Amino acid sequence: MQDLPTGGTPPAIELRGISKAFGPVQANKGIDLVVPRGSIHGIIGENGAGKSTLMSILYGFYRPDAGEILIGGKPVAITDSQTAIRSGIGMVFQHFKLVQNFTVLENIILGAEDGGLLRPSLSRARGELQRLAREYELQVDPDALVEDLSVGHQQRVEILKALYRQADILILDEPTGVLTPAEADHLFRILRGLRDEGKTIILITHKLREIMEITDNVSVMRRGEMVASVQTAQTSPAHLAELMVGRKVLLRVDKAPAQPGAPVLEIRGLRMVDAAGVERLRGIDLDIRAGEIVGIAGVSGNGQTQLLEILGGYPEKGAKLDGAVRLKGRDLPLTGSDARARRQAGIGHVPEDRQVEGLIMDFSAWENVAFGYHDAPEFQNGLLMDNAAIRADAMGKIERFDVRPPNPDLAAKNFSGGNQQKIVVAREVERNPDLLLIGQPTRGVDIGAIEFIHKRIVALRDAGKAVLLVSVELDEIMALSDRIAVMFDGRIMGQRLPNEATTGDLGCLMAGVDPATTAPQDAITPAAAPGSEGSA
Repeated sequence: MQDLPTGGTPPAIELRGISKAFGPVQANKGIDLVVPRGSIHGIIGENGAGKSTLMSILYGFYRPDAGEILIGGKPVAITDSQTAIRSGIGMVFQHFKLVQNFTVLENIILGAEDGGLLRPSLSRARGELQRLAREYELQVDPDALVEDLSVGHQQRVEILKALYRQADILILDEPTGVLTPAEADHLFRILRGLRDEGKTIILITHKLREIMEITDNVSVMRRGEMVASVQTAQTSPAHLAELMVGRKVLLRVDKAPAQPGAPVLEIRGLRMVDAAGVERLRGIDLDIRAGEIVGIAGVSGNGQTQLLEILGGYPEKGAKLDGAVRLKGRDLPLTGSDARARRQAGIGHVPEDRQVEGLIMDFSAWENVAFGYHDAPEFQNGLLMDNAAIRADAMGKIERFDVRPPNPDLAAKNFSGGNQQKIVVAREVERNPDLLLIGQPTRGVDIGAIEFIHKRIVALRDAGKAVLLVSVELDEIMALSDRIAVMFDGRIMGQRLPNEATTGDLGCLMAGVDPATTAPQDAITPAAAPGSEGSA
């Protein structure tokens, strides 16, 4: 492992021989890590590589079985998160830890009040918040309710919380997953400003482009071990990918030009008002042809989830729907249908949340591979299901999709996120649907599994099937799609061809502004709908 420069001063963080096991699983094995003070340090690795466990140890969620932590050159026993905070460590989680119906100011002081009376705490916090906002470009209305803020501004609140607690070291977990390109650029400016003021940033991300753009140094983990630490300027995305996976990885989507055929899905004037009276879809018009991947870009919470749920046959309970949806020229009912009827009509569906909608976590892999298709003729034995046939079919899918470990009896909850996703993708793709709905296909998935899943999606397209892809990953949308539609506030803001689109153009559409007209819609700050994921 390469030594990183520390400028002659003690490093901000030094981990020596950190090990942690959970039963027979060794999550961290003798980890050594040096993070120089005043740097942005990336940590990357496949699912299950041990990144989250290591950061949880540093933030006090877990105690190591062995090893030592040094902060500023001094050994520190971090027994809980309060100890970490007192040691100058703050963490911004992928899923924000904010009270939605509290104001920004109330969230900032929560857990850090001066005493029993809130008024002095709020007064002092207001002044400090204004200073921090000016100094680090973290402007946010202190009296705004968090639930009314965009996800980008909610993230600023999380950073302000850590800085208010006098954090010198900030850990950020997948910080750009819910941001528009413009918001991500602003976040990077904030992080560079923090670094230039002497703060130390640890960035956990699976996006190699971001690692190359924002970090000074990067450490790579594989199977619980630290395999390399290098200066970012002296490496490349291909080299980092190979270090992560242990083999060469194709970082681009290799596909021939699409050969679109007849329309498979036609959507006209699709509207939805949810049970609370909020209009989620505002007249969607969209076609998808055979042999074509249409990608839906947009920040989470702008109607993509509702669109997939309606097409998949399970709209939100109590929702009012209007419009028309046709599959291969036949009308699909908007109400009175269900997911089973959609499957029988020729629609496969990989839902956005694999653990909630795609799998039963306590059930085995072979049972999950059959879900939704367990009544297929090949799985019947008279009046009973033929479990032997289901197991044999599941084992074939597990082998073809390289699910690890290849154990059909293992419960879904015991697989990594990437392998859980492979189980769901295998189940839906191998039924050869006319239309595949696929939401967030590589969320939380490591780079090796991303490459595999992308190949299977393209293969389905090349077999003449239609694919509707929803992803918050703009790079994924641009790489996979043959046509891109951008959603904002329940509308299709515009459509683009990937070879003609730019991230700036798509980012404007994602924020509710059409660059061709510069006419904003109802609002230009993308916000996740209340109760929606919003922090993918």
